Amino acid sequence: MKYRTKQLILSACSLALLGGTHFALADTASDTETLLNWAEKTYPQFFPSHQTTQSIDPWLFRHYPEANIYAGVNKHENNAYVMGGPWGNEPTLIDTLPNIINHIADTGGNGGIAACNTANVPAGLVFTQKDNVVNVTTNGRCIEIPSNTNFCETPKQPAETGISVLSASSVATTTWSGITLSIPFDPSTFSASNVKHCTIHAPAEQANLIVNTDICMDMTKQLENQLMPLIAQGLATVTPPITLTTQSTFQSQQVADCFATDATTIYNAVTQEMWIKGDGGFTKINN
Repeated sequence: MKYRTKQLILSACSLALLGGTHFALADTASDTETLLNWAEKTYPQFFPSHQTTQSIDPWLFRHYPEANIYAGVNKHENNAYVMGGPWGNEPTLIDTLPNIINHIADTGGNGGIAACNTANVPAGLVFTQKDNVVNVTTNGRCIEIPSNTNFCETPKQPAETGISVLSASSVATTTWSGITLSIPFDPSTFSASNVKHCTIHAPAEQANLIVNTDICMDMTKQLENQLMPLIAQGLATVTPPITLTTQSTFQSQQVADCFATDATTIYNAVTQEMWIKGDGGFTKINN
């Protein structure tokens, strides 16, 4: 059993060598989070619960007490290991961390976290979590602006959880690059501050959740043509790429009733119904 299980995982990981040239981020800590989150989703029989990553040099690892299994990365070697359960009492090498990260990306694997649905997030975003704090970053790189900029969507829930969560977001900093305007310009018009949203039947992981984002988006395609009239009048100078970097915080707290809050929108994570607040209260906008 031990040999066969090891061979199955080794075979799966070796497929990464046949994939494309996906660029694996050099941040070992972030890649380790991606690997361990993916392992929990892909092999729940070995990693049955979400655990916090621990650090004891040179290891970044998680312990799964239900199965008495350890999984982690040796930072000095940049290799991934497992120990316990079918792998016995000695660390068993699975593959290099870059190879596994490539495999996850090339096969459409989900290396996100339980609190956020990261299945459709654009390439270049890195999610890490410690306790109730999630960090989302592009690691100083700029990605093309996606159609959906909700980077921590609530996963659809299979059953009612009885948990209602009110979330509020605020933008701390907004920085534009590649564009200079000689007319008054308020960058806050491009950022939504103090927006509140409430989720009915949210997953337990979203209660008291804090999401910090440090995102750079390339908006050249979206803005360059629109700015042409201003450029022609000498009111704007563009030096591509045009980028927008924002740092924001998204905080959640459990509430008794979403409809009794000052939320702007309400979402039911089981039925996927949504309401929006108007002058006369909340109005359902879908079935």
